[in-house]
Amino acid sequence: MHTLDLTYVGHGLHEELVAYVADQEGFPEQEGVHLAVRDGVNWDDQRLRRGATIGLGRSVFARLTDGVEWTALSVSTHRPLFWFVGGRDVRAVDELRGRRLLVHAPHTAPGCFARIVLRRHGLDPDRDLECVIRPPGDYGMDLRRLRAGEVDAAYLGSTLDPAQIAAEEGFHELAWVGDHLAIPTVGLAVDPAVVPLDDPAVAAAVRAQRRALALLAADPESAVAYLQRFLGRATPDEVRRYHARFVAPWFTADGQVDLAAADEGLAAVAHELGVTHVPRAADVYRTDHVTL
Repeated sequence: MHTLDLTYVGHGLHEELVAYVADQEGFPEQEGVHLAVRDGVNWDDQRLRRGATIGLGRSVFARLTDGVEWTALSVSTHRPLFWFVGGRDVRAVDELRGRRLLVHAPHTAPGCFARIVLRRHGLDPDRDLECVIRPPGDYGMDLRRLRAGEVDAAYLGSTLDPAQIAAEEGFHELAWVGDHLAIPTVGLAVDPAVVPLDDPAVAAAVRAQRRALALLAADPESAVAYLQRFLGRATPDEVRRYHARFVAPWFTADGQVDLAAADEGLAAVAHELGVTHVPRAADVYRTDHVTL
């Protein structure tokens, strides 16, 4: 039995769903690998490099800014599960002008994605609104601050269902990042300088993830049941709507990458970061390297 650390770097079903399904179904053990799923949200990049990571956004950032050759061997989705939610008086993204937005830092993957979406709505995130920086984590405190009127809008992740929160609180769902930016954000990646691409433990982990993706695609009711475990505040009907809108159309069934979308996404992120050298998606996402 091989062993491998598999680290997530964000909270919520966006990051954790596929690994969780694989674990619950026993796929890693069936493929001959024991996966130690680790919380690496607060780990530094050097520690993350010792194993595999689920968070492709953070690994791509390290590749673009630090030259670390992170390579993705499986892609779960190309659509980041982050949303802009406005308070009771903010009904559209362009109404954020002059307002206070609770959001991740610019040098993080979610924060960068947010800035790209704001620019695509004609807003300069450094001049046209006040970005109140918040660290990654659970978004319950964000809702408290939005409810109290301390901020006018918040940028939320997949620990919550934005439509359910908006309806319950009288807030407004302003935009889903996935409608405006396509880039692989979760899957499985390694730094080949530390963990070889042909490591049998890595290959087994990839096969387990792909089996989980195939199950989610083939069995919608099982997918909804798993989503319900993450979206505890949502009713079954709300979870089904979430699944139909954000998961079923956008999560891959086989872990493969859309290279055209990935090239566009890499270019957009590199431009936002001010990086001039943009690697080819075919070099970053090697999803054909492991076969089932």
